Amino acid sequence: MAKIGLQMNDLSPSFQQHEQVESLACDQRVCCITQADLPLCCPRPNQRLWDAHPRVYLPIEALGKIACPYCDTEYVLTDRTESS
Repeated sequence: MAKIGLQMNDLSPSFQQHEQVESLACDQRVCCITQADLPLCCPRPNQRLWDAHPRVYLPIEALGKIACPYCDTEYVLTDRTESS
């Protein structure tokens, strides 16, 4: 019986480009976030969802850092103002 499998080179260029833009879900342990990234959710919008935990929104504004309750990824708000 022949072995069937796909290599990245076998896929269309548009599919390859999509795969390079989309990152693995919850693969980082610490993520730096800016005000432009708010509201904060985990997994992030550029991460694939099919193999991740449910998307949750995290209130990072008050303390400037927060950990996801599902995957323990720590998010740090890097451009936090003193009044935040």
